[in-house]
Amino acid sequence: MNFSARNPVLLVHGINDTRAIFQRMAPYLTDLGWSVYDLDLIPSDGYLGLDQLGKQVADCVAQTFAPEQPFDLIGFSMGGIVSRYYVQRLGGIDRVQRLITIASPHNGTWIAYALDRLGSIQMRPNSAFLQDLNRDIAMLNQLNFTSIWTPFDLMIVPANSSQMPVGKNVQVPVLTHATMITEPRSLVEVVAALSEPLKQNRQFVRSQNYQK
Repeated sequence: MNFSARNPVLLVHGINDTRAIFQRMAPYLTDLGWSVYDLDLIPSDGYLGLDQLGKQVADCVAQTFAPEQPFDLIGFSMGGIVSRYYVQRLGGIDRVQRLITIASPHNGTWIAYALDRLGSIQMRPNSAFLQDLNRDIAMLNQLNFTSIWTPFDLMIVPANSSQMPVGKNVQVPVLTHATMITEPRSLVEVVAALSEPLKQNRQFVRSQNYQK
């Protein structure tokens, strides 16, 4: 992949975390030539709705990148759902060229019943929030979408909730949820997804969206 053609990358963390969780991934990607950015979702404890956290991502994008700058987006766990909300509901589909989610509960997780908070409720299986996002999931076919997941995930229950009917599903046999963003096998798959050539009709699709 040509260095000059690489998009900047924005990392979005999960519940009860901060940008510090990318202390291995961020320098790993930087060493390989990517410009890497991240943000702190506040609060990240589930009290705030994922739609509101998505707006924080949108604000970060507006403050970080030039208006016409395309970029790639990586979301871990809850951050993957927040990233999808930004892409699917806040215009991110016109900017993001590669969306990578890592161990994200696209179809909900039973663990979300442990907390009676709005963000957690939205991550429960069959929640109205997830049903709404999944209703027009086909729009993710407009970009390069990859879901990286592990069958041993005890935070995403069932683990195959991270699988999606669009894009690529990449299974990595990592033993714990948290190490999905530090384990070498996961990092290799992230690099592979970031290095994928864009779909040939991507520019045409973006032009259509700008006209809406």
